[in-house]
Amino acid sequence: MPETRSTGVDQPAPDDLISFLKAIPDGRYRRGVRYPQWFLLLVAVLGILSGCRSSRDLEAFARRHREALNQALGLNFKRWPSDATFLYLFNKAHLQEFGQVLQAWMISQVPSGATGLDQLVCDGKTLRGSAVETEDGSHRFVAQVTVYARALGVALAQTTYDTHESSERAALKELLSSLDLDGVLIQADALHTTQAFFAGASPRGPTCS
Repeated sequence: MPETRSTGVDQPAPDDLISFLKAIPDGRYRRGVRYPQWFLLLVAVLGILSGCRSSRDLEAFARRHREALNQALGLNFKRWPSDATFLYLFNKAHLQEFGQVLQAWMISQVPSGATGLDQLVCDGKTLRGSAVETEDGSHRFVAQVTVYARALGVALAQTTYDTHESSERAALKELLSSLDLDGVLIQADALHTTQAFFAGASPRGPTCS
């Protein structure tokens, strides 16, 4: 029988991170899957918040906290996920859906929901180590644009782009279009305060400062 991928989606509870993670379709093949996707994603989130920077770090984190995770989550895993398990997960995961779900969960932590986000800060950075020399001797980079919520103290949304294929203006405009920004003050660099940036913007669009 050919391998198939699970596409079941659960409905998230109001502010339960695990329920939100369970709503993400599983991009892995069913055969050989030992750990549920929500569990691996939860370990990854906790590990990264604790300073993990690689799949090996996540394996060490899972090994160190296996008993505590089993007890807290009502599980009975005898082994911890290996670094290869996390690499396979990240290779097959629906990253866009993960970003959307994580964003929705973070907004749910604001008492008044999205209406409580009255100010967002936008920032663009070039990712370290992403420089590649081109044939003409110039360099191209991978850059990241992030929308940061002051009320939460976290990044609500982010996207990356190739500096030879797009620009920070285009990336930010597309990113903001995915958010409900009615009445929200957007703080961004001066390069975004141009007529071209607001051309064709929705009447529910942001106000820049």
